[in-house]
Amino acid sequence: MNKIKIPIARPYIDSSDRRAVASVLKTNILSIGPKLIEFENNFAKYVGSKDSCAVSSGTAGLHLAVKALNIGEGDEVITSPFSFIASSNVLLYEKAKPVFVDVEETTYNLDPAKIEVAITKKTKAILVVDIFGQTAQMDEIVKIAKKYKLSLIEDACESLGASFKGAKAGTFGDLGVFAFYPNKQITTGEGGMIVSNSTKLLNTVKSLRNQGRVEKNKWLESEQLGFNYRLDEMSCALGVSQLKKIKFMLGERRRVINTYNKELANCSWITTPKVGLNRVHTWFVYVIRITNGKRNLVAKKLERLGIQTRNYLPAIHLQPFMRKSFGFKEGDFPICEKISGETLALPLFVGLSSKDIKYVCDEIKKN
Repeated sequence: MNKIKIPIARPYIDSSDRRAVASVLKTNILSIGPKLIEFENNFAKYVGSKDSCAVSSGTAGLHLAVKALNIGEGDEVITSPFSFIASSNVLLYEKAKPVFVDVEETTYNLDPAKIEVAITKKTKAILVVDIFGQTAQMDEIVKIAKKYKLSLIEDACESLGASFKGAKAGTFGDLGVFAFYPNKQITTGEGGMIVSNSTKLLNTVKSLRNQGRVEKNKWLESEQLGFNYRLDEMSCALGVSQLKKIKFMLGERRRVINTYNKELANCSWITTPKVGLNRVHTWFVYVIRITNGKRNLVAKKLERLGIQTRNYLPAIHLQPFMRKSFGFKEGDFPICEKISGETLALPLFVGLSSKDIKYVCDEIKKN
């Protein structure tokens, strides 16, 4: 394996982050403590939701959202085939059926114009994915959900800080979910957050994350079947510290994006990312499309040079176990499949130099 000279992602951790984590280790409270409450309160204020619930991962958050909305066996949920597979897995955990709808070719988000035809008597919800750092066309999707009385889960795991018509990602559905893996806009190592304006739903997910307990109940008394999806105090302290720097970190990501766009602007066989109307993009990843059929050759060349890339994203419905379980095949969702066959994520992180970006782009353009 070639040594990685330019990684695809790198978390931005500074001295204030390290101090924040170390300060927790000087206490006797390492879980379910004051940093959890502080992180939840600060996060809810940032995104503009009534309340929030910190959890152990974005996947855990999505799973709890599905549980809280009583989505289960026999239910159908409309969602995107162009996403990280967790957004479909959480439906399968509860024996619900993911019903895929193809995506917009410009933004790669769920296409609102294709949702209604997929709705049946078994449809219980829409799970919309805000892909790569920007929201879907949320006004249209909210309208459809209300028309058919469907629950709406917003998977904003990749889009912290993004907005649509001035409202932050994650705030459009009954429940919104975020993730804080090291490649995200902020990180807690692992970790996630659920937001909602419904006190009832937030109380439900807070109980479910902690073995089904309710805060007012006696110690170790559970009112429902729950999980251990808690987020520890060290991770929450890191989240508090990271959130204080989010404006700076998003600005640095945009600097990287602007440099990439400038360097790749005149390459006819490369399509750079498009930002949808009324949307603010916060760039979880920078994904180009290589339209001359040489995507895999470009990726292998960059790998030899120590430049890390990823094919973002494999189509969910063509994953081996999804084919086996549901009989999906090539051609079922042609736009998703076309995009999936052409996209390549390039290095993106705070601190990536303009010199390194130019080097990456120069090597790409040589093909």
